[in-house]
Amino acid sequence: MDKEKSRQFRKTLYVSDLDGTLLRSGQFTSDYTNRVINSLTAMGMHFSYATARSFVTAKKVTRGLQAKIPLIVYNGAFVMDNETESVMIANYFDESVKEVLKDLFCHHVYPIVYSYRNGAEKFSFLPEKCSKGALEFLDTRKGDRRTNPVETAEQLMGGDCFYITCIDEPVKLEPLYMKYQDSYHAVYQKDIYSGEQWLEIMPKAASKSNAALQLKELLQCERLTVFGDGKNDIDLFEAADECYAVENAVEELKQAATGVIGSNDEDAVAKWLETAARQYGSIGRL
Repeated sequence: MDKEKSRQFRKTLYVSDLDGTLLRSGQFTSDYTNRVINSLTAMGMHFSYATARSFVTAKKVTRGLQAKIPLIVYNGAFVMDNETESVMIANYFDESVKEVLKDLFCHHVYPIVYSYRNGAEKFSFLPEKCSKGALEFLDTRKGDRRTNPVETAEQLMGGDCFYITCIDEPVKLEPLYMKYQDSYHAVYQKDIYSGEQWLEIMPKAASKSNAALQLKELLQCERLTVFGDGKNDIDLFEAADECYAVENAVEELKQAATGVIGSNDEDAVAKWLETAARQYGSIGRL
């Protein structure tokens, strides 16, 4: 056994994107992926996934992952404990977010606003002003305990806000992305499932890369290795010591990667982790 390689494996934080990377195309983690990650983390591997999803929806699609691991959700707005559901790291907007929201309203963009209200997480929206794409997205969240329809645009600004999702036409969203990309962490891309154009706006400190680095420090790890598939993973790749794109990743991410592995539907991340653990002498047979 190479003791230095084994120590390196145990002192590295491994972070995977979720949709298109750790998840198969059917939006679930396979039994194999669940078994590998649950086993490796029980043996001391530091692992997390980073997603634009909320904690609630991320838990649904990864329900086979029972490991005690931290989860990076809302594109880095929060790091949460998988078991206790407690917030480990939080990145909120300051009061300037109200001016951003007012500007969106002036441009006839009515977003879904995520915030904590009276101690409970809610996503608020103005039903009569929502775009077709936003309504279709909200339809997939029926029955969610966080649902909070409001009656006026002003009510969208209540609570401690941490995430804004705009789903609308590119002609409306692209100028807003250009306007706010330097002041906030803004992600402008098409949803991989619906094909709708999204503009997500978060606090400057809220990004997958920053959350991963915050978590790396919290766990006292020495290295960061990451996996992804989309343009929104580029900042995560730039922050890492090693970065691997899945085969189905966009070309831009592949060009930035340390290497290219198999596809998400081949459980490539779990296979890479299992192989690395064996090579480093950190585990026996799973």
